[in-house]
Amino acid sequence: MKFEVEYISFFVIQTESEDGQGGKHYKHYQTLDGQDYLESELSSFLGSEFTKIAKRHAERNPKAEQVPTKIGRFAVEPGYDLDSNPNYNMFDRLRTAETKEMYIGHADALVQAYMDTSAIRGGAVFIVRAKHAQLFDDPFLFVLKCDFEQKIARITDERSLLNKVEMAINAKNMKSIMYPHMPEEGMVEPWELKIHQSSHARYFEDFLKFVEYEKSMPEMMNEQVLGFVHQYIEQVYEDNPEAKEQEVQAMELWAYSEKRELQEKWTPEQVSEASAILIEQKPDIEMKLKVGNMTVRGLLADFGDQLHIAKVGSRYVVVMEGDFLQFDKGISPVELLDPEPLESIVDRIQRKTDESGE
Repeated sequence: MKFEVEYISFFVIQTESEDGQGGKHYKHYQTLDGQDYLESELSSFLGSEFTKIAKRHAERNPKAEQVPTKIGRFAVEPGYDLDSNPNYNMFDRLRTAETKEMYIGHADALVQAYMDTSAIRGGAVFIVRAKHAQLFDDPFLFVLKCDFEQKIARITDERSLLNKVEMAINAKNMKSIMYPHMPEEGMVEPWELKIHQSSHARYFEDFLKFVEYEKSMPEMMNEQVLGFVHQYIEQVYEDNPEAKEQEVQAMELWAYSEKRELQEKWTPEQVSEASAILIEQKPDIEMKLKVGNMTVRGLLADFGDQLHIAKVGSRYVVVMEGDFLQFDKGISPVELLDPEPLESIVDRIQRKTDESGE
């Protein structure tokens, strides 16, 4: 997958403080056409970055709430086209600029907009228009941001004299925007773009104010499970408004707590019915829980099939079943065990509960 650069504009952003809260300014260093780019040091510096960005995988509904690579979609009012979106127009002007001077002007406007984001850091910004000539007639747009590397020193001669490089940059941890998004080779989605940044940062979300992102799987699950809970409360407390209100508040508090304990409200059949709706949408939904100081991880689809939750007296028991047991890393004596019947374990847990008086 090879991209041929048509134009590349190089800007440097400088701030008075590392968090970007102080004064800040930027400077346009140069804009190169394709031939000049190939003969410049930028060509070897960026190397295969464009291909790497294009191939970087992103999910519309990621498995975590904070992920480094996201797919965004231009937001428009119902009945309006893409050209009603300011962020789309900003990219489109760069993709269709007919002269180098026009390209520089539009690139400068993009960097000006980027300068208004919160907590912006100093570094280099590259605005790149490049074609994938084998697959598409229309070009792609790449916005690349490299932060400055602080206090870098290099050996300058045979006497090991050191020279500090004040504004060193590298391609490691490069932030990027690619438009349009290429879901797979040979296919583009003009309504979508792909961003890549450290998972905790929101620079591009602040910059692209008219781009929306799909909810993560945990967010979607939380919403759906809360929907199931509200339906359950409506049915159980239909004739008792006061109790219903108290239960809604209690369940909302439970749902938004970081550490949630087992609620002991639904039967296994009710849990399986609600889980089946989620599993149908995404079969590989993960489930993680803690039993004492032990962590259990599996799929939601395993519950009731290969993973079971029970109580013996006042103690919780998680039973996992499978055709084999495997161990890794250091050898332990447990690997020599001749397993005892499950009933013996249940009896032992019951005695432990009785002796503790729980």
